[in-house]
Amino acid sequence: MTEKEPLFSAKNLKLIREPLGHSNPITVQVLGICSALAITVQLKPAIVMTLSVIAVMTISNVVISLLRNMVPPRIRIIVQLVVIATMVILVDEILQAFAYDVSKQLSVFVGLIITNCIIMGRLEAFALSNKPWPAFLDGLGNAFGYGLILIIVSFFRELLGSGTLMGYQVIPDSFYEFGYENNGLMVLPPMALIVVGIIIWVQRSKDKELIEQN
Repeated sequence: MTEKEPLFSAKNLKLIREPLGHSNPITVQVLGICSALAITVQLKPAIVMTLSVIAVMTISNVVISLLRNMVPPRIRIIVQLVVIATMVILVDEILQAFAYDVSKQLSVFVGLIITNCIIMGRLEAFALSNKPWPAFLDGLGNAFGYGLILIIVSFFRELLGSGTLMGYQVIPDSFYEFGYENNGLMVLPPMALIVVGIIIWVQRSKDKELIEQN
């Protein structure tokens, strides 16, 4: 009889740790860029989107893992889409009920979680071939990695573009009296891509293994 693996073994913790850096879905795998461009003008929508993706990805991973031996290979993509769509609808209904203003800000982008290639990729590459607990940790890690980049990008875009964080003014009025002005470019969609590019550059300059070999 084999010894049961601890819930938070080094192997399982790696599932959470790796997507935060070495295999981040946005900066390394270059997935989920559309939402990084669309909803990072302010910090609050980015945080809500992060929490939404965490809920959808972790639960979807667990459900697909539980069904992995019952779903015929021919219809696995359809089943995955049904599971994701169900979770997204539930999340959207909860947002409309308890955070309607943020729900309006996120608009169609909550619904587009259904087609988020990060979620589909993890279901296909991991959840279909692993037990529920590792699948849960894998979903959690990748959702955290995705959300981390959204939050970093939105932090700098809102701070430098509007002088606020979470809608509250953080740059004192005295700065504006001395000639300081908010950078209007930061609220434009291309700046999200530029900020993500800077994050990728910093990450790859620190981790040489991420630099592609010619």
